[in-house]
Amino acid sequence: MSAFNTLKIKKLFAKAVLLSMAGIFLGSCYMPARFDAEIELDAGGYYSLIFDGYIVDVGLFEKLRKGELTEAEETERIAVIERDMLRDVSVQDFRYYKEGHFYLKWERKGDLLKAKTVTFIRRNESILSLKYVEDAGLIEMKGRSMGKSDKDRLAAMGLGTMGEIRFKTSFPVLDHNATEVIDDKEDELAKWYVWRIQNIFQVTPRIVMTVQ
Repeated sequence: MSAFNTLKIKKLFAKAVLLSMAGIFLGSCYMPARFDAEIELDAGGYYSLIFDGYIVDVGLFEKLRKGELTEAEETERIAVIERDMLRDVSVQDFRYYKEGHFYLKWERKGDLLKAKTVTFIRRNESILSLKYVEDAGLIEMKGRSMGKSDKDRLAAMGLGTMGEIRFKTSFPVLDHNATEVIDDKEDELAKWYVWRIQNIFQVTPRIVMTVQ
């Protein structure tokens, strides 16, 4: 086989892998649409994470946009998604809105120093996460990171995200990219770190704290 043909096959294989990965991303992904999220983490490591807003099932949205589902198929798909989501005890309210969008109220509380990791919505669908790295003595909160190509693809489909993340902590902060930092009115040691998300292309929210 010539070097030219070998290179051509490699390029075609790479393209097929990328398309396959894109298919997986678009077919199995939830993303926030319009939302408010509030996280509190006290000096003892106890946390509260609340999400209130709308998420979209990207795969369902795309099939509806392309007219690939009948009304009966849409209803069946919605029922499967609802059954799956409502198995999570952190889900307080979950119901279909329209065009692949669902309203979701999600809340979880606990001891982060024991749990080590907390993920919204769940480990394989991480939109927001809290992680305690015991060996390093660090706690990190971060949003889902997506590449520009994925963001471009979602925007081209007509999808976007808008909302606000509010994070309260009294732990010393080493690094963050919050839009605004506000002193807490009731606790002089605590601050609120606020991310105002205007579009899908903004930087991924992130804050790193040290556990003393």
